[in-house]
Amino acid sequence: MPAAGDTIMIGFIQNLGWGEILAILLVVILLFGAKRIPDLARSLGRSLSEFKKGQADGASEKSAGEDGDSTGNGNTKPQ
Repeated sequence: MPAAGDTIMIGFIQNLGWGEILAILLVVILLFGAKRIPDLARSLGRSLSEFKKGQADGASEKSAGEDGDSTGNGNTKPQ
């Protein structure tokens, strides 16, 4: 069971058996070729890390925006 605040992004994977996983891997190998899979995995990892970094930046900007406005005049409404 995930802890409070954790999200299950790909929950359907829990329902896959070994046969389905092997079939998916076979299709991926046939589509992309064995030599290209490491490059795809590397680019997917980089994309996920950039996405997480963007989420963290957005969350920090949102919390900074709740503390006050960026103009410093005390007015939180747009002018």
